[in-house]
Amino acid sequence: MKKAVYFALAAVLLVSLFSACGGKSAGKLVCGVTEYEPMNYRDARGNWTGFDTEFALLVGQKLGLEVQFQLIDWSNKFIELNSKSIDAIWNGFTATANESDGTPRMNLCDMSYSYMTNTQCVVIKSDRAAEFTSTDSLAGKTIAVEAGSAGESLAQELVGDNGRIVGAPAQINTFMEVKSGASDGAVIDVILARQITGSGDYTDLTIANISLGDEIYAIGFRRGDTLRNRVNQAMAELYDEGKLQEIARKYGLAERLVVDRNFGR
Repeated sequence: MKKAVYFALAAVLLVSLFSACGGKSAGKLVCGVTEYEPMNYRDARGNWTGFDTEFALLVGQKLGLEVQFQLIDWSNKFIELNSKSIDAIWNGFTATANESDGTPRMNLCDMSYSYMTNTQCVVIKSDRAAEFTSTDSLAGKTIAVEAGSAGESLAQELVGDNGRIVGAPAQINTFMEVKSGASDGAVIDVILARQITGSGDYTDLTIANISLGDEIYAIGFRRGDTLRNRVNQAMAELYDEGKLQEIARKYGLAERLVVDRNFGR
């Protein structure tokens, strides 16, 4: 009887050791995302793909975590994070932006190292390009934005008291707002705008010649979550190994990839 108990305990120990060595995922990493090409989007088969998708999967491999992508309402991203519905905000997340109420995002979550630069831009109908040549030309206009995005707080400043902001569930939805004429323009990430404007259903849309300044992307974590430090280490290793550079080239983002290991501390 004692031998049977001994062998049973030994078997349990071996299974535990095997799992710890990578035979089985030690847990999950749930990433909150929206449809945002080329960062996170669905391919023809409905599977998630994109730079941030592949980035997260590589981090998951290093940490022994099963990575899942959860579509969220971007305006509820901090609610999702703090309620533990997701473990990270990982979707072209502008770390240096403010929320629509003026609160800096850096005050609402812990940030990873920054890893990519971006710029907000104004998408308009091509035949109205002569109307939009400076930030002043946005005053009093109706501008579409993704609710809860960096573009929302910026657009609120630009349109002024006589303008109007139209909130959309995701950045991809703002293009139809402009195309239909419901909005004069949309303030969105230039990385997405360059993928969409001038092709397909949006051949009649273009990016206005208006400079809105640069911003940076990072990953958002719950305050005090040690997962941030583990992801930072994995990110640094992936960059040193050249793997982040590989996927950045794949999605045409090589010139925007900048890993700053001093950011978010």
